[in-house]
Amino acid sequence: MDAEDIRATFPEVDAIEDDDLRAGVVDAWATAAAENGIEDLTDVPWLPPTQRELGLDDERLVDHVRDVTACALALTEPLHERRSDALSLDLDTVVAGALVHDVSKLAEFAGMTETSVYDLLGHPYYGVHVVARVGLPIELAHVVLSHTDRTAVEPATIEAEVIRRADEVASSAIRWRATDDLRTV
Repeated sequence: MDAEDIRATFPEVDAIEDDDLRAGVVDAWATAAAENGIEDLTDVPWLPPTQRELGLDDERLVDHVRDVTACALALTEPLHERRSDALSLDLDTVVAGALVHDVSKLAEFAGMTETSVYDLLGHPYYGVHVVARVGLPIELAHVVLSHTDRTAVEPATIEAEVIRRADEVASSAIRWRATDDLRTV
């Protein structure tokens, strides 16, 4: 996959104003895809164990990442407008963090099968590796690490908190397809 493929898959990347950050996000996805033999990101499943459990085999990672990015922006924009005097919210970090938060899943699953990365490292440690490898800022590694309860790392920045909440809502929207009561999943 080249940069054009990544940009076409994730058009939200163009909302990142900083050229280096935008290029780093594209490079993170291209690197993870190359390392894991992924030729088409739109074929990558969202979360196979949950998908099997809930009968949602058609859910895809790209759709989820784009949902998280949209939700994160929806949370950020009013806060940025209403609290900019007291709250420093970096929009580029929010978009970039939302876009790379699940890059780890390219190594965690081979199709619908869990890999040793998923079994032994778990989500999202490979993503931290990718983010560091392509030279993205530590703030994005923190977003990747703190967006899930599969680590003991809690969000330490407002951007990381926004992305964690956006991910929770986007994941719940997927689960909602299988149930009408999210307390049961």
